[in-house]
Amino acid sequence: MHLYKLPWPSDELSKLGEKLVTMRVTVSYFIEPGPGEVGWDNRYRYASHALRFEVNGPGESEGEFVQRINKQARDDGEHPGTEGSQRWLIGRARNVGSVHSDIWQGQAAELANSNIVGIYPSVGWWRERHNLKRWNKKTRYALIVSVYSPEIDIDIYTPVATQVRLSVPVEIIVNH
Repeated sequence: MHLYKLPWPSDELSKLGEKLVTMRVTVSYFIEPGPGEVGWDNRYRYASHALRFEVNGPGESEGEFVQRINKQARDDGEHPGTEGSQRWLIGRARNVGSVHSDIWQGQAAELANSNIVGIYPSVGWWRERHNLKRWNKKTRYALIVSVYSPEIDIDIYTPVATQVRLSVPVEIIVNH
């Protein structure tokens, strides 16, 4: 499991209170198709593995969040999906394929405290086909998180850039 503490401008979001904001989270990764198998009739036949994402809820501590993700990961075989899916536009249906994206919409003050994203694995044929020795293979993925508010003129970019210390490339031209 990987946890990402987002460089949220929590103070700025908290000041907005009940104003409406939208957060989109997208995770993309490559799955290795099942060797020699065709079709989707068995969850272990096509995808080598799966990834899931969750965001901590308002007021949910990091420890509580990790416990919730661990429980979901254990239960994933029977009930895949997201806890608290009522907060999300797509909810349980977002976990199909290898690009998962969902949209959360709510009050800025709630989003200020939802600043941890957890990425965790789900089973596929890597776990079920021990003879192929793929159960310990690593996978790469991309995580994109964006925040938008249609009615508010607030600078979210600058506080985030300051926290992550973004550097601006400068082209140097040398005249000879």
